[in-house]
Amino acid sequence: MKSAFLIAATSSGCGKTTLSLGLMRALVRTGKHVRPFKCGPDYIDTQFQTIAADNEAINLDLFMASESHVRSLFGHYSCEADVSIVEGVMGMFDGFDKMKGSSADVARVLDIPVILLINAASTAYSVAATIFGFTHFCPDVKVAGVIFNRVASENHYSYLRKACEDVGVECFGYIRKNEKLQTPSRHLGLTLSSRQEMNQFIDLAADEVQNTVEIDRLLSSTRLTNVPEELYLPKPHDITVAVARDEAFSFIYPVNLKAFGEIRYFSPLHDEHLPEADMVYLPGGYPELYADKLALNHSLKREIKEFAERGGRILGECGGLIYLCDEIDGYEMCGVFPLKATMKDSSLSLGYRTVKFPGITLRGHEFHYSHIIDPQPERSIATQSNVKMRKVNTPVYRYKNTIAGYTHLYWAESDILKLWEQ
Repeated sequence: MKSAFLIAATSSGCGKTTLSLGLMRALVRTGKHVRPFKCGPDYIDTQFQTIAADNEAINLDLFMASESHVRSLFGHYSCEADVSIVEGVMGMFDGFDKMKGSSADVARVLDIPVILLINAASTAYSVAATIFGFTHFCPDVKVAGVIFNRVASENHYSYLRKACEDVGVECFGYIRKNEKLQTPSRHLGLTLSSRQEMNQFIDLAADEVQNTVEIDRLLSSTRLTNVPEELYLPKPHDITVAVARDEAFSFIYPVNLKAFGEIRYFSPLHDEHLPEADMVYLPGGYPELYADKLALNHSLKREIKEFAERGGRILGECGGLIYLCDEIDGYEMCGVFPLKATMKDSSLSLGYRTVKFPGITLRGHEFHYSHIIDPQPERSIATQSNVKMRKVNTPVYRYKNTIAGYTHLYWAESDILKLWEQ
């Protein structure tokens, strides 16, 4: 029997990531094939999930993609799994427009039950009202049961379990209060040492879950039926794309890459030469943390600039844009764009974006602390707006066939090569 469910919470900070990672690793330990998913555009949690489940995590986002696309993604990637676990985002009903795009909305679209995680710190029987509200607010979303986090003792848990009984909702267990269960830095990247640290955290979370969560009963209550297996995507282009992927560049939607015939990965940190390819993709990541090492790889920087000068197609997103600039805080980058990036006086820019190019409109999200010193918005080849359709002054630059901007794009339902038909 297959099982599928979405882990939601009453608010951010309840411990969804801890529960999700611990449950994934606990199931893997028993020989289960686990497929992880993440609601929203998050790149970091998907990397953690991939480590926990030893299986590639997939984003499910109802702003950047259609409902039919999200359903087909889930069906395709979950069809071979024993258990499919979707980690929610923020509070259960928090979306980009009221409930739209929320964890509850994703559960509704996928027709899978919700496991509600509640932070039990500083509360006891009062959670009955919380449980009642979350389970009755939206009849289209089924809550299969509840798990509590940060439980102080068995006596504390007895009050919480009684609250579930009186509301008529299943209780699948709890996670004890444990100061060691603090999710490691979201800037861990992909280095060997950081993977070891993350694995230690995941193992600790899995130990807790195995001790205090009734996993078998949870799985029997979330059995999955009638899941489509076909993934509906545009026909891939018969081209070879060189994709940057290492500690500095790792923010990639796997489904985006299905638009291309062949993928050749390379490392701007460690490789001296660019692979032979028809196109280069420089995704986001943490180039600012590795700027000194990137600056020293002169041969690869030179080859990327030469590729741009020859009119080769290059797409850079966020960290990829920084790498294509002249410099970031004095560290020399590729110099394709006469721009300087900096982390000084940084502030967070974030939000969903609709990006209108001539001939194609794409959706994505913006999330960065760095900025361009003189952004020159008049040079932008696209207009961007937020979820309220208000203009956002985030430029997208073009030099010959090199296109780059801060926005991370989702193009799995679109023909990304139309960008170069302008």
